[in-house]
Amino acid sequence: MATWSPFPHPGLFNFTVESLKKSWVRLHAGDAEPYPQHPLLEQAWVHFHNGDFAEARTLGLEAAAAGESSGMTVANKATCIYACYLEKSEQARLDLFMDVAQRAGAQTVHTPHNQNGWFLQAYALGRYSQAISVAKALAQGLGSKVKDSLERTLQICPQHVEARIALGAFHAEVIDKVGALIGGMTYGARKDVGLQLLSEALHHNPDSAAGLVEYANALVMLNGDASHDQANQLYERAASCVPADASEQLYCELAKTELTAH
Repeated sequence: MATWSPFPHPGLFNFTVESLKKSWVRLHAGDAEPYPQHPLLEQAWVHFHNGDFAEARTLGLEAAAAGESSGMTVANKATCIYACYLEKSEQARLDLFMDVAQRAGAQTVHTPHNQNGWFLQAYALGRYSQAISVAKALAQGLGSKVKDSLERTLQICPQHVEARIALGAFHAEVIDKVGALIGGMTYGARKDVGLQLLSEALHHNPDSAAGLVEYANALVMLNGDASHDQANQLYERAASCVPADASEQLYCELAKTELTAH
């Protein structure tokens, strides 16, 4: 594995196994991941929440190789967060997303009731699609796979906030790229469904910086200037969120960038 760039705020978060247990519900309000039962997985998640994504990936894959299938979840999530926010090479970012999509796809075969196997497969393919352009990804058939995987996540785990956010964003992006008519007929994308999913996600987790940013983005894509003020309010709320861990810190910084751009 190539050397990964470090989290830019070393020491900002200092989780231990003990504090991980106490904060777990807050940290995993978005993905409903159950608390790990294996010490290696506990350590992997400690590294993840502190921003040591490379070590989280390594320990997660070690746990998975030892028979702890949920090790794949922490490895894949660490890879996705790193690829999204810290990897500087576009090709390396694409390769990492495809690595996750392949590993998560295998995880859904071996443990089909693991909601985060389905979710991280969709997440990785969705980010890959955004990187190569949504229109090109739709032409390659990736859109349907993303949508199906997110819907499967919500069938398994209706309270999965991150899947609700991602599926809402999917509806908005498809309509934005191919129009409401083709988006609806070909991909089942609907404006009302997308906005409803994002609204529900924020109802379940009103402090989700990711949910606030994606909802704002969706409003801009679907309503244009008519939603400018509402979108800015959402960006402002996201920028003022207090991050609970390293991944949220990175997303809050993105929200501040979005606010500046808008």
